[in-house]
Amino acid sequence: MVSESAAPHFNIEPTSNPTPADHRADLIANPAFGRIFTDHMAVVKYSESRGWHDARITARKPISLDPAASVLHYAQEIFEGMKAYRTGNGSIVTFRPEENAKRFRASAARMAMADLPQEIFIQAVDELVKMDRDWVPEGEGKSLYLRPFMIATEAFLGVKPASEYLFVVIACPVGAYFGSGCVSVWVSEDYTRAAPGGTGAAKCGGNYAASLVAQRDSQSHGCDQVLFLDSREQRFVEEMGGMNVMFLRDDNTLVTPPLTGTILPGITRDAILQLAKDHGLKIEQTPIEIDEVFAGAASGRYREAFACGTAAVITPIGSLRRRQGEAVFGDGKTPGDVSLGLKKTLTEIQSGKTNDVHGWIHSIV
Repeated sequence: MVSESAAPHFNIEPTSNPTPADHRADLIANPAFGRIFTDHMAVVKYSESRGWHDARITARKPISLDPAASVLHYAQEIFEGMKAYRTGNGSIVTFRPEENAKRFRASAARMAMADLPQEIFIQAVDELVKMDRDWVPEGEGKSLYLRPFMIATEAFLGVKPASEYLFVVIACPVGAYFGSGCVSVWVSEDYTRAAPGGTGAAKCGGNYAASLVAQRDSQSHGCDQVLFLDSREQRFVEEMGGMNVMFLRDDNTLVTPPLTGTILPGITRDAILQLAKDHGLKIEQTPIEIDEVFAGAASGRYREAFACGTAAVITPIGSLRRRQGEAVFGDGKTPGDVSLGLKKTLTEIQSGKTNDVHGWIHSIV
């Protein structure tokens, strides 16, 4: 049994059919995001009678579920997104894993799921990365994307919190999520992402499933991504389909919506706000009216806009579009200097190219 008071012990069960080194090298040379997976996964089980137990690193394989498993009927499911990076000296590190563990626990509490101690979360990630260290790619923009998740596995048809869960970590080598230019974003006025009192601050699959129709709608308007407004008035900026959003004003103030329970508390978001302060920018976490953004882009008051998150890091926004018109930042095609500067600083910390003054880097091997 794995408990809060005891350090978890992971049984290591290497796959009997590892990917040949030459084939692995081909796979990670130019990986498509989320399509190629490593040889192993971390697994820990939970039951009310035993707590967290049976911690293992084992071959990546399908998960067997009873057709009545609670996750399939009542959507008790949460996940995280994080990355492992290979530094210039060959070591492998992760970025602020304790914050992922903290957010995971907060998501579990909101979804009435079992609490996973931070030490188990971090050790599961560490042990998997150690086992599959050869899958961590080298090169700018490349990393090993890590997906910790938890699902309710109790076989029971009834609306109640499950009594059994499975915690799993899988990994995939990735390159850049978007290209090097700017993205265009459709402002959705037909769909909302979250409402006060809902699950907007939890990283649960249902939030993303509900955003897919809006994302598809954005593509029908020729845009790459979607931006959601608040559910009450459809007046204030909230967040994008899977990323937080920020704007730079002409007075060197970086503005982003506040965390009021409807927006995911992004770990990349938090780091960027700190780095922006380090760069001498002013910070405002305040409600942002969408009409103000459109007017500000036209007048030059809003100089830059970008999305941020683990997968995409920082993605410059060239334009926002809605039925009433378009807001263009700069020339709409060229990423802004501040956006690029913040991204450069953050990725250099993550890759070990610059000093980590904030203590964000967690060394694994």
